[in-house]
Amino acid sequence: MTSWAPHTPAEIDEMLAFIGVSSLDELFRAVPASLRLATGLSIPDGIGEPDLMAYFQELAAANAPIGRDLVCFAGGGAYDHEVPAVTKALASRSEFVTAYTPYQAEVAQGVLQALFEYQTMVARLAGLEVANASLYDGAHALVEAVNLAVAATGRSAVWVSEGVNPRWRENLITIARARSESHVIHIVPLEQGVGVTSWSTRESSADATSEPPAAIVVANPNFLGCLEDMERASALASAHGAELIVAFDPITAGIIESPGSAGASVAVGEGQALGAPLSFGGPYLGLFACSMEHVRRIPGRIVGQTVDVDSRTAYVTTLRAREQDIRRERASSNVCTNETLLAIGAAVQMAWLGTSGLAEIALRSARGARYCREALLGIPGVRLAATAPTVREFAVCAPVSGEVIVDRMLDEGFLAGVALTREIAPQGFEGGLLVAVTERRTRAEIDAFAAAFEKAVSL
Repeated sequence: MTSWAPHTPAEIDEMLAFIGVSSLDELFRAVPASLRLATGLSIPDGIGEPDLMAYFQELAAANAPIGRDLVCFAGGGAYDHEVPAVTKALASRSEFVTAYTPYQAEVAQGVLQALFEYQTMVARLAGLEVANASLYDGAHALVEAVNLAVAATGRSAVWVSEGVNPRWRENLITIARARSESHVIHIVPLEQGVGVTSWSTRESSADATSEPPAAIVVANPNFLGCLEDMERASALASAHGAELIVAFDPITAGIIESPGSAGASVAVGEGQALGAPLSFGGPYLGLFACSMEHVRRIPGRIVGQTVDVDSRTAYVTTLRAREQDIRRERASSNVCTNETLLAIGAAVQMAWLGTSGLAEIALRSARGARYCREALLGIPGVRLAATAPTVREFAVCAPVSGEVIVDRMLDEGFLAGVALTREIAPQGFEGGLLVAVTERRTRAEIDAFAAAFEKAVSL
């Protein structure tokens, strides 16, 4: 019998006899008659397999895949970077695809070593001493970083830049509501027209009775693509004795200062750009690194290097007997899992690129973004929404809203960007359009994009 087949009458009779009841009706007699169906379910007859396949193919055709139907200029946290064949080939090997939690180190040395290498590379990228074996996504990593800071400082206030991805902030606020006794989130606005965090507004609004923050959270580059004043953020955190949490981008980290070098004690990020396709929104990968002083509060799992009884290099999950497992009611995190497959894919991607390859991708993206920005600014009525320096992503305002531009350019074969709607735009930047350029975009594509953009804003 195949594993998916329903129970046979003989199996049902055997089960009923074992538990000592005569029928299924007797088994379910605890359910009140008023809650039971008087008749069968109103479900139409099934259709043939060819008809079913045709129906689902029709549904799938309603999607417009990036690369086949649309040229992607959208970003906002997920990017159309190249995923080389070597990353796809190695990350999809059955040894990795079928592996889950490597509790038994003696049969999981390959997976454990791959995760150890991933941790090493993430830690170096973040400029911090230790990284975990990943979390679910960037938003989850931010929540865990704030939990760590609150537990480490014993404070409740958290200052969060409005330049942090709005979806991440939504997740953080949701968790804060559930932990209202220990999380008080203060959103710090961006400077109008400039696009970087206006920390002075938070300082001026805090009075002598205000609790100092447990953490100061800033994204660099931020949601609008702008480079933040990290020296200012670091000095502010030091002045208040707060943890500096930096949401960083793993690609632009190839050419800008690392979070650790900027004074961060915790760095978080979205690892999708490291070898994972857009995939209609997931699954993605949460990057998490911190200083050694917080190693016992780090969420999820850590893979460590050791030696076996024959003094050979070996790998194990380490720090397992920590508060997340044995003192859950007092833990800063109860997360004990990770995104193994995507983390291994990211490790392959980083190893394949190396330091110079990562810098080259970041530079190509930055140069493409500059070329695209200048082309769009040459269109009448188009201006920058934020004037601060950017790397791969920038925001523009046009005579029509970002939503209208995105809608009109779909017919031209472009995913034009992320519309800065009221739901996601930082205050004062509503109606604009966030445009991202990766190393995959060619000069011809950018020229065609600018021509279609001009047509879209002049209709």
